[in-house]
Amino acid sequence: MNRAEKAKIIEDLRSKAQKASIAVITDFKGLKVEELTELRSQLRQEQVDYQVVKNTLARIAFTETQHETLKDKFQECCAVAFGYDDPVVAAKLLVQFAKKNKKFQAKCASLEGKYLEPEALKALSELPNKEQLLAKLLGTMNAVPTNFVSLFANLLRNLLYALNAIKEQKEQA
Repeated sequence: MNRAEKAKIIEDLRSKAQKASIAVITDFKGLKVEELTELRSQLRQEQVDYQVVKNTLARIAFTETQHETLKDKFQECCAVAFGYDDPVVAAKLLVQFAKKNKKFQAKCASLEGKYLEPEALKALSELPNKEQLLAKLLGTMNAVPTNFVSLFANLLRNLLYALNAIKEQKEQA
């Protein structure tokens, strides 16, 4: 590989790292090509990039990016997954794949510049995804005006009952 190819790879990795909200370093040693292809296709469906990297080039590429905390973690057989929109999706897919394939391991991650250990990555994968969180938020926001309307409807209903009771008393008298 000549210098121009190396420079292109470094620039490509750097641009992906700058765009990504999460970067996860994985160890794929011992996996078969079919298993790795399956993982890549699952990740691709969710718009997560997965790339096998040369450690030296990755260290250079991650320098001066938001995921710089990972640059010293590139050792042995490494690949990196980049999640752009929803970091939970990338974490979920990688943790699920690691459960199915014992040889695969998510080593560490960087979530918008914060270093995550494997346990923290697992905890992140257990969170609801972006759509579910937005649905919960909208449900909560919708509940406030709905409860407010119900409260006033009950007040008016009680006032109506009181007025009807007064009317019936006056009619009887």
